Order: sequence, then structure tokens, then C-alpha cells
Amino acid sequence: MRVAVVGATGAVGSTMLDVLRERSFPAAEVVPFASERSAGRSISWNGQDLTVASLDDESIRGFDVALFSAGSAVSADWAPRFAEAGAVVVDNSSQWRMHDDVPLVVSEVNPDALEGHRGIVANPNCTTMQTVVALGPILRKAGIERVVMSSYQAVSGTGQRAIEELHAQADAVIGRHDMPAPLVYPHRIAFNVLPQVESFADGDDYTTEERKCMRETRKILGLEKLGVSATCARVPVFTGHAVSANVQTRDPLSAQECRELLSSGAGLTVIDDPANGLYPTSIDAAGRDDVLVGRIRSDPSHERCLNLWIVGNNLRKGAATNAVQVAELLQVRGLLGARAA
Repeated sequence: MRVAVVGATGAVGSTMLDVLRERSFPAAEVVPFASERSAGRSISWNGQDLTVASLDDESIRGFDVALFSAGSAVSADWAPRFAEAGAVVVDNSSQWRMHDDVPLVVSEVNPDALEGHRGIVANPNCTTMQTVVALGPILRKAGIERVVMSSYQAVSGTGQRAIEELHAQADAVIGRHDMPAPLVYPHRIAFNVLPQVESFADGDDYTTEERKCMRETRKILGLEKLGVSATCARVPVFTGHAVSANVQTRDPLSAQECRELLSSGAGLTVIDDPANGLYPTSIDAAGRDDVLVGRIRSDPSHERCLNLWIVGNNLRKGAATNAVQVAELLQVRGLLGARAA
């Protein structure tokens, strides 16, 4: 297969290249694409030197699959063009997620949604992604009536400039230097917690990130009327999102039954012995593709509620790894090129 990686020089795009290599994705050729200013750069990948290409109508021809992580504007413009040229696009932006004719897929949760694709498949929001990996087995076993999630999100979810801003501010505090003015976030992020991820639309008390979590969770789980409430916060952590989820099930499910259920779930690792200091932390997710779950306990205020602590690597499973896993599923199921056929 010929594989395009659009946005290859960004944090998620470069991680996509890493994951393609690590998983020995069956690519005869990988072509990195980026903005005009990055075109011509050389990227070392899997023992090869790859030249970064710019997007034009000729350069996008002849691909089987295109992995996108270049923002909504680029996806809106170029994903349909890649699809028209014969590739299946797996897009990591928010552009296509809520389109009725575009599958929103988490590989362990709803792979069958791929069957109806029309050339574009959407990758969910990273916070939603790790949460639904844990919710999937619970839904199949006991049903789900309501989910309340609170997220603690790393700055790498915003991008490289946010990582640099946290570095600079932390250095200023530790070194007792003048604090640089915040440029990426509305307030200082170093040694602080911001109850805002992304922006507030006019007249809305919820951020765009919180709306994504609520809408995407319903779509992935196939539950249009599922009660979902989200509060998303940004924390001074470089990589690794954490989510506290309160899950109300349809049928009774004890904490121990849930622990055993998730221990055998695809893409999940349970770390749950809090009395001995064993529970997932953001640092534990570094370099990992599985979603970590701990602090599994019954909610004393409701007989059919459980509390879960869910941690995932927002650059890997939250973005790049799932995109590659979806591409693998497309190949295994014979769905590459299906739209054109």
C-alpha cells in the first residue's frame, strides 16, 4: 500500500509515523505531507529518508490510505480530494466526526461502523477515545444509562506551542525569573489548573471540547439519547490525559465484576490496588497504547453507579495509534478502495 501522512511534522503526525513503523504496517511507500514551509524537509523513518511533500492535485494521487492530522481547515479542503483520488482518509480533526455519513470509529469499540464508509473515516477526540474504550465492555455487559466525565488534560493536546509555554513558565517559577505572558492559554498553565479546554461558543456555558465529548460518546456507543455530561480541565502535564468517569448502568454491576470485565477488555490495562499506591497516572501512559483504568469503585449515592479513573496517552491511543488501527481494520476487512469500486 501507498500511505500518505498529512501533517507529518506535527506532534500527532510524527507519532503516526512512529506507530506505522512499530506496528509494521504493510506499506510499500509512506509519503509525509506538511505545509509549504516544511516541504522539502527530510524525515528519517524506518531506515529511510523521506522527503516532505506539499499538497497539490498531482501529489495526492495513487494512495490507498491517508492519515490526516493537520487541522480542520486542511481536512475540510483536502480529505475529499484524497477520497476522490481513490484513498480512504482517516482524519484526526473534528471536521468530519459528526457528519451522519462519516463513521466515527474506535477500533476496540465499534469497528463494524467502518462497513458503511464513503471514503472518509473520523478519529474521535482524544478524551472521548480513551473513555469509550473503558465504557465499551460495560455497555455490552450491563448497558449504560448515564455518564458524567471530568477530564484532566495534558498540554500536548493543544500542540507544540503549548508544550513550550509550559516549559517556559515552569522555568520562570523554578528559576524565579520574570513570568512570560501566556500566549496559548488565557491564563498561566504552570502550577495551575484551568477549567477550560478549547473555547466557548456564543451563548454556550460548555466549551467546544466538552460538547465534543458528549456528542462523540453518544455516536460511538450508538446511544443517541444517552445522558452525558462533561467538564474538561487543562493541567500542567506534558502528555497523558486523565478522566474521572461516573457511569450509571442499566443492570447492576459490582466493582469487582467491573474490574474483572475490564481486565479482559481489548486495549485496556487495569491497575487497581489503591491501598498500595497502585493506580494509573499520566506518566504511566507515556509510550503506551493501551488505556489504563483504576480506582474502580461503587458510587455510594446510587446502587447502579460506578466510578472509574481512566488514563490514556493522548498522542498515541488518543490520536495516532487509533488512526493506524483503523487503517489496519480497513485493510483486513477489504474496505480500502471500496468507495471507488
